[in-house]
Amino acid sequence: MAKKAANAKFMAPLEVLPELAAVVGKGPMPRTQVVKKLWAYIKANKLQDAKNKRMINADDKLKVVFGGKKTVSMFDMTKLIGKFLK
Repeated sequence: MAKKAANAKFMAPLEVLPELAAVVGKGPMPRTQVVKKLWAYIKANKLQDAKNKRMINADDKLKVVFGGKKTVSMFDMTKLIGKFLK
């Protein structure tokens, strides 16, 4: 069976706006890398909810990215970061 090629558009480097760059670093970088760095930040700062691992408790930097919300589900998080990638 042939190996499926990666979707070039999905892997294309995107510009990271300053609000998100404060958390993941300056871009450009593919969306996959942004999500990977975002999870590294969340784990390093112990922002994952202890009882419900699907919820992220925002610190001051993430609150900006999350539109002022204190808690966001990991599924909503991926939608919210889209606004900060061009």
